[in-house]
Amino acid sequence: MLQVPGWLLLVYLVFAQGISALDYELGVRLGTQESPEAITEVGAAFWYGFAFGDLVTYIPLLCIGLIGYMRRAAWGRLAFAAALGITIYWPIVCLAAMVKARGAAGWNLPSEVPYWIVCIVIELWGAWALWVVFTKSPHERAEAS
Repeated sequence: MLQVPGWLLLVYLVFAQGISALDYELGVRLGTQESPEAITEVGAAFWYGFAFGDLVTYIPLLCIGLIGYMRRAAWGRLAFAAALGITIYWPIVCLAAMVKARGAAGWNLPSEVPYWIVCIVIELWGAWALWVVFTKSPHERAEAS
């Protein structure tokens, strides 16, 4: 319950965020990012900032954490916990920014529904996974993985 969703999240992040960090317009064409015309240049810069941050920090940390946690290494547990902290943090920031931007000039997000679904699912899994990492014994954590 930790490894499979964790690896799926990693694949999602590489596709949705990693590609967009390298070429934001490609992310727009793939449908993983919103165009500046829909969310303003500032909104696109904000989304790009998260994509770039994910590429250089979150994606490597999550990958290292998943591998190390699977190997039951102490460093893996720490890296995985750090990545889960990011997993809990960024959906809250994105949803809060999206709500605050409602009605702002130039902000024309076609639908918030996909953001709410994806962010809440990721948020809940991240919080649960962090709880497992910190509260379960090594044997129980192995079973949860």
